Amino acid sequence: MKASTVVTAIGRSKTATVLVRDCSLAGTVRTLGTMNKRHILISGASIAGLACAYWLRNYGFAVTIVEIAPAPRAGGQAVDLRGAGRTVVERMGMLEDARSIGLEQAGISWVDEHGRSRAAISSDDFDGEGFISEIEILRGDLVDLLNRRIGDEVEYLFNDTITELAQDANGVDVVFRHAPARRFDLVIGADGLHSSARAAAFGPEEQFVNSLGLYTAWFTAPAFDDLDGWYQTYNCAGGLVASIRPGRISTESKAALSFRPRRGETIRYDRRDRLAQVALLDERFAGAGWHTARLLEAARTASDFSLDGMGQVDLDRWFNGRVALIGDAAACPSPLSGLGTSVALVGAYVLAGELGSGAGHVAAFEAYDRIVRPYAQGAQQLAGGTGGFAPMNELTIRLVQASMSWATRWPVRGFMEKQFNKSTDIELPYYSSDL
Repeated sequence: MKASTVVTAIGRSKTATVLVRDCSLAGTVRTLGTMNKRHILISGASIAGLACAYWLRNYGFAVTIVEIAPAPRAGGQAVDLRGAGRTVVERMGMLEDARSIGLEQAGISWVDEHGRSRAAISSDDFDGEGFISEIEILRGDLVDLLNRRIGDEVEYLFNDTITELAQDANGVDVVFRHAPARRFDLVIGADGLHSSARAAAFGPEEQFVNSLGLYTAWFTAPAFDDLDGWYQTYNCAGGLVASIRPGRISTESKAALSFRPRRGETIRYDRRDRLAQVALLDERFAGAGWHTARLLEAARTASDFSLDGMGQVDLDRWFNGRVALIGDAAACPSPLSGLGTSVALVGAYVLAGELGSGAGHVAAFEAYDRIVRPYAQGAQQLAGGTGGFAPMNELTIRLVQASMSWATRWPVRGFMEKQFNKSTDIELPYYSSDL
């Protein structure tokens, strides 16, 4: 372990002594001095985790965030700020900042192998609550905004993760992969579909994650001149989907390649073996047409490449003793819903608000579950499942394109509005720390 360094940091309301440890094994630690207050550990510097840390800090809690990545995750794909999630961002005082760095996108279009549009929905349709929401922002940009709002009064343990939890009536003992074991009053899991906090407190992932039978690679690619501001989606028979959307920087785009398993097939891959993942994509998309060859080439070198199976999380309750889950760790609706960010922001806001109201953690966890669960369950109801997103045959592709071409007209419009209105289908409480 290298020598510790003591520096002075200016927080929002006071000056604090900060101990910064540079540990070759224990990761990077940024911490405030010991505080005589309840101490909460958040697993995951995700959108949900950072939003929850912001609100908890405002209520006077001491907060530590453990994150498996070596630093805050930059880049990433676009996320939607819509409905109740947008309201939470507004209450955090970040809405105008988010607008200022939002992506400029004309809408979404479904194209054929020659790039010809077969259906399109403008970003202005459905009052900005359609497939392309009023505010689309890169995940990394939203994370940066959240980190700036949190300031210096939160401790970070980077390059680390939870391996064990043991709780009693008064607290939770946490074992980390690298950092020394510590004790916290409460633990909040905000670490996504493959949550380590959920595994430690609730059980193995396979008990709670329901696969949607769809695998997606996300990555940054060079800019494509023919996008003209549109998010373009291309379907190929066999359950293949390729999509490209403009990035915030003019020289890049945000891309995805999705595929469904063949009948009776089990997909196996090492999540740490990028070469094997790209080889899997090469095999699936060989000869698929449109821009897929260029996208496969971009996937080989993209710094933010990731591939994962899509799934939804289903738990009877989102808390166990002194451990609670939020965001994808609690109720992942999958990227197909367009509501993952809203569920994350709403869950973080309500859980922190209930804890900050002065109630005990049991009452706070129960209220959070009761308030947010109907909203999350609505987000998980995917119209048509994955079939409409990744059709297996040409006939279904044509039917999907035809229905999308009627999206803004009767009778399809009413059905679409019902789906999009889910983003506002909750009455958000007001808490004492609201701006």
